[in-house]
Amino acid sequence: MQTDNERYNETVQPNTAFLNELKEKLPKFFTKEGSFDFDKFKDQLKNKNVNELSEGYQLDFIGKDYARRQAGEMPSTVIVPDEKQNQGEGKDSKNLFFTGDNLEVLRHLQNNYQNKIDVIYIDPPYNTGSDGFVYPDSFEYSDEKLKDMFGLDDDQVERLKSIQGKSSHSAWLTFMYPRLVLAKRLLCKEGVIFISIDSNEQATLREISEEIFGENQFIAEIIRNTNSSKNNSLFISTSHDYCLVYGKNRQALEQKYGDKKWSVYKNNVDEYLKRVKNLQTSGLSSREIANELKQLTKYPRFIDFTNYWYIDERGLYRKDNIGGVKNGNMHPLYNPITKKNDPVPPNGYRYSPEKLKELVKENRIQFHTDGSLPAVKRYLNENLKQRPKAIMSDDQRPDDKLLKKFKTPFSNPKQLSFITRILSIFSKDSTFLDFFAGSATTAHAVMKLNSQDNGKRRFIMVQLPEKTYHVNKNGTEIPTDGGEEAYKLGYKSVDEISRQRIKMASEQIREDNELTLPKDFDGSFKHYRVVKPVKQTLEEIDDFDPNNTNLFTEMVDGFSSKSLGIDGDASGEETILTTWLAKDGYSFDANVEEVKFDNYAAHKVEDNRLYLINKGWGADQTKELLNQLGTHQLEVQSVVLFGYSFNVAELRELENGLKQLDSKVTLIKRY
Repeated sequence: MQTDNERYNETVQPNTAFLNELKEKLPKFFTKEGSFDFDKFKDQLKNKNVNELSEGYQLDFIGKDYARRQAGEMPSTVIVPDEKQNQGEGKDSKNLFFTGDNLEVLRHLQNNYQNKIDVIYIDPPYNTGSDGFVYPDSFEYSDEKLKDMFGLDDDQVERLKSIQGKSSHSAWLTFMYPRLVLAKRLLCKEGVIFISIDSNEQATLREISEEIFGENQFIAEIIRNTNSSKNNSLFISTSHDYCLVYGKNRQALEQKYGDKKWSVYKNNVDEYLKRVKNLQTSGLSSREIANELKQLTKYPRFIDFTNYWYIDERGLYRKDNIGGVKNGNMHPLYNPITKKNDPVPPNGYRYSPEKLKELVKENRIQFHTDGSLPAVKRYLNENLKQRPKAIMSDDQRPDDKLLKKFKTPFSNPKQLSFITRILSIFSKDSTFLDFFAGSATTAHAVMKLNSQDNGKRRFIMVQLPEKTYHVNKNGTEIPTDGGEEAYKLGYKSVDEISRQRIKMASEQIREDNELTLPKDFDGSFKHYRVVKPVKQTLEEIDDFDPNNTNLFTEMVDGFSSKSLGIDGDASGEETILTTWLAKDGYSFDANVEEVKFDNYAAHKVEDNRLYLINKGWGADQTKELLNQLGTHQLEVQSVVLFGYSFNVAELRELENGLKQLDSKVTLIKRY
């Protein structure tokens, strides 16, 4: 017997995800039968003289239709809660960490996080040929099935299968395409995605991103100066990579941030000025205040205020060069402090004598007593439209003393200062997603920012449990290429490294901010593993007969941590319930209440749904449920049950009973 998701996936076509999106946004172009009325749509285009249907550029690559189909499929995995973590240190945390294939995790999140993520940052494989990337999909479908799904001939099927295990551009694009499509759906209306990449796939990433997000959604291409050279080029040694930035709806993004007094820096500017005012009332001298501000601007969220260290009656300012031009004004400038002319800069002043007199009169020139050149005052409140520079440099200072203690086995982890600077742009209650978690720098940055400004930012991390070893014929564990250091440090998989980094970062933050850390600081996470059911469970599902009156298998237990061969102490019921809650759009901290019907434990969620998962339901339980619903002791809109735990007689009795109720309660059977 097939599961519900398997049946759905068999109907998925390359354009299913696109049609679903169209149906959501343009429902008037769909018939009652659910098909797209292309002629009606074409007429609308003609009225506006749009000819994109016959002209225009698009990106094609081997595997594109397959990638499009993947973006429309439902998950074939289950979400297994790590009960040891989730009922322990992560019990009250709003942060999430998923161990598993990020494509499957993104599919699960479509149901309960669609349009809810503020910012996505990812650092995907760069496909350099030496970073270990190969296309991971095994193409489980037969050649005949592939031909039928995509209308391919024999040669085309072979070309599609040729990307398996390869690191070609087509393989990389096929890998990235469905992940970016699903990521876009998760972003809120004003959401933004940052994607790090190097020159090897920068051009193709831009093309695929503009196809998915739209050409007009491009925001920026950040060049990150890494301060380290890569001697892998014949002529030029590169010392930078890129970070492409796209919005989901640029117009909504501009409306959200553009009309605010301080633009996208409002929170940071307000916080910086608050610190400045506190220093002004502290009794410190101007020089001492400037020294304090110099230290403050080392924090990533204040880095764009560097050099705004000085204060006068007009406000906060930085000093700017008064010379630096060719063939400038060579007339000397009188210094009212020293009572004599200041030296003229090489090549002269950048302003005319008349303009200089005006600036002096307005107190916009900083004079000195030591004979050094005067400077122009640039005031912060006159430069409110500032943005981060498109060229950013990694901080050459160590990110944090934690990294020395952590001994990260990653050869080139992203700089904490770089990620923190990006995240600091957005509001203090934003939700951040990173589905290539790696060394969990994004999670570290979120916690660090929250510790500095009492923010309520949340993170969602996803990391594939790539093993750092393989087992040889003798049963001996041998470190993988590139995994030697991690294995030596005791890490058996990459996700272990990620989670340990978060825990150590939290400890370090608590230690460094013992007196100032907010009481509700969230330095932990709830942990879930996204895995495929084991072969035996899948075989039992295939063999299941809903018309059989005798249930002879423990189907529920097949989804427990123990049966799935993973850590976490989750029962099969907890796994199924967690998976279904996500499917039904509930958050991972939804209020779940146990409800008893005689000796049978069911689960009620937010007075909305009642879940029946375990075996043991009978006539007595049906009678009790109907009684509670009829007398309004229990208020739910639907009853959801695990079909494998019910035989046909139990199902019919329950179904008939619910139909007789005055209040409509829907019965949903899942397999």
